[in-house]
Amino acid sequence: MKIYPAALLAAVVLALGLGASVAQNMDTMPGGHMHGADGTGHDEVTMPGLRGLDATNEESAELEFMFRNFPGLNREVELLDNGIRTYTWSDEPELAAVLTSHVGGMLTRVDEGRDPQVFIQSPTLDILFERRDTITTEIETTETGIWVTQTSTDPDVVAALQVHAGEVSDMAARGMMAVHEMMMQRASN
Repeated sequence: MKIYPAALLAAVVLALGLGASVAQNMDTMPGGHMHGADGTGHDEVTMPGLRGLDATNEESAELEFMFRNFPGLNREVELLDNGIRTYTWSDEPELAAVLTSHVGGMLTRVDEGRDPQVFIQSPTLDILFERRDTITTEIETTETGIWVTQTSTDPDVVAALQVHAGEVSDMAARGMMAVHEMMMQRASN
């Protein structure tokens, strides 16, 4: 059972309008040096790794905006026996709106089984999309952010929820550096 309060819908509608304007700016950014044979390599100017096989330009632009502004993000995570409870927020209104839109959009994607397959995404998301029916999600929006509680009776899903919460916290704290390290670690395994 999924619980999505009406407050989230209003916040997502507002943020989606903002997300579209962020996406328009993405196309006007100057190009930078890129490496990676498939064109999805490291490039902190255009951030091609934030695109996906099933991600919209707006979704990629939201990710880019959050990575560019990660010092303004704050995050708390509580590990539960059966999942996680997180609060992610920003005192910067534009960043808070993009964050809320992104989280709402990703929760909807998981609920519908529509994996965006963003090039840099963590493999921990795979099980969350595959076993989405075992996840109960509750969200609550605030003026500055979003509370998310996700629980499951599947121990593998609980473990993946907890690992992913840690990965998101690392990205919120260190931005693309956390992603680069995670990808390098995966490549060496």
